[in-house]
Amino acid sequence: MDNLIIFDTTLRDGEQSPGASMTKEEKIRIAKALEKMRVDVIEAGFPMASQGDFEAVHAVAGAVKDSTVCGLARAMEADIARAAEALKPAASSRIHTFIATSPVHMEKKLKMHPDQVVEHAVKAVKYARQFTDNVEFSPEDAGRSEIDFLCRIIEAVIDAGAGTINIPDTVGYKMPERFGKVIHTLIERIPNADKAIFSVHCHNDLGLAVANSLSAVMNGARQVECTINGLGERAGNAALEEVVMAVRTRQDVFPCQTNIDTTQIVNCSRLVSSITGFPVQPNKAIVGANAFAHESGIHQDGVLKHRQTYEIMRAEDVGWHTNRMVLGKHSGRNAFRAHLSSLGIEFESEEEVNMAFSRFKDLADKKHEIYDEDLQALVSDTLSHENEQIKLVSIKAVCETGERPQAKITLSVNGEEQVGESDGSGAVDATFKAIEKVVNSNTHLLVYSVNNVTNGTDSQGEVGVRLEKGGHIVNGQGSDTDIVVASAKAYLNALNKIMTPVERKHPQV
Repeated sequence: MDNLIIFDTTLRDGEQSPGASMTKEEKIRIAKALEKMRVDVIEAGFPMASQGDFEAVHAVAGAVKDSTVCGLARAMEADIARAAEALKPAASSRIHTFIATSPVHMEKKLKMHPDQVVEHAVKAVKYARQFTDNVEFSPEDAGRSEIDFLCRIIEAVIDAGAGTINIPDTVGYKMPERFGKVIHTLIERIPNADKAIFSVHCHNDLGLAVANSLSAVMNGARQVECTINGLGERAGNAALEEVVMAVRTRQDVFPCQTNIDTTQIVNCSRLVSSITGFPVQPNKAIVGANAFAHESGIHQDGVLKHRQTYEIMRAEDVGWHTNRMVLGKHSGRNAFRAHLSSLGIEFESEEEVNMAFSRFKDLADKKHEIYDEDLQALVSDTLSHENEQIKLVSIKAVCETGERPQAKITLSVNGEEQVGESDGSGAVDATFKAIEKVVNSNTHLLVYSVNNVTNGTDSQGEVGVRLEKGGHIVNGQGSDTDIVVASAKAYLNALNKIMTPVERKHPQV
């Protein structure tokens, strides 16, 4: 059977979700998880966007050995040279260059004639081939481009050396049947189409990203660009887990298969969720908490008699399991490290191991049973709060029926302890106001969300906070068995990000 190449762009397009910017270290953690899942191509970022993005792509290129690492570049020599420099450490690299091809983009954004667009595209591909023989070209907004012009520019860039042609539905506009026909038409009409792999990159503005991607596969596309949990700007991208499991489950329909180790899907989903602060909705396909849950008596009876009555795939195949961690508060560092390694969690330094192990010991004192989900949250919380300027020292929150809640918080601000006190409509509100008495950040709270990491009243709470200041949006996250403490951690995590913003430019600006 044909191989369907899985191209993950969580670290690039997924990061363009407002508030989802990741540090270099966080990108490396996700890249290693993607590599363990056997993703074929990892798009690590847009090196020209900022120095931070360049360094992150460079670091991922050096850390990943088994997957191809890709860098995005506009059809400009400066962008391409920058991407090539960032990708130097990669064992296998790809340069992904693009230019808009829809009439509205060419006229209103690029202010270029079609002939000029073709010229720029061909020149960019030829220049990229000086650095690598693995070059991908995307006609941006192909979903709204004229088919004759697409045929013309794609034929030209294949002749110039592009080995992968990506057809993006940039604004999520196409319908599945029509999008599939576009792919079929391009492959059929372009004389040199057999010299390139056709790919698709679909956005989810109308909730059709996965459907459009699968329709394209049925019509000859052999690469799908997607993200973990469907993360991405606006309504997001095609969800990797849904594309992969659809192809795997319906082998009677799809004439291809992937190399993905599907048992790593849930772990990777949790990792991306905890790092970005974007929780996974319970009814999300494949990775949602309810994806394999049955409450209806009829369904439960059927599953007990024969699993396939109501389940088309096994929970274990995507990484769901009920294994409890056998470690306890008397366990040693080696056992702790080994168990985390089995979950795909690796540490960069011994200091990180010690920090996480100390947090584990504290959690073991509070919580009798520790699950793998607890460890994912614990490690993410430990690493995301490392090297922060503002740190939580202590907190006291008092709630009493008939009385207004009070909070007193002690923070370490650049090594100096400061105290803030406030009341509020609830313990969390009072805590946030107490923090602001110290920090006075002038930020706006956009989102506050709470999710339980596991079941039970002793479960860790995972809190997500989204703050905005001057148009800059960040997410913060924190976890603890005490939800007020978790809330304080999340708020401080977001404050630290917004007070030391990373300059990033959208690749289409």
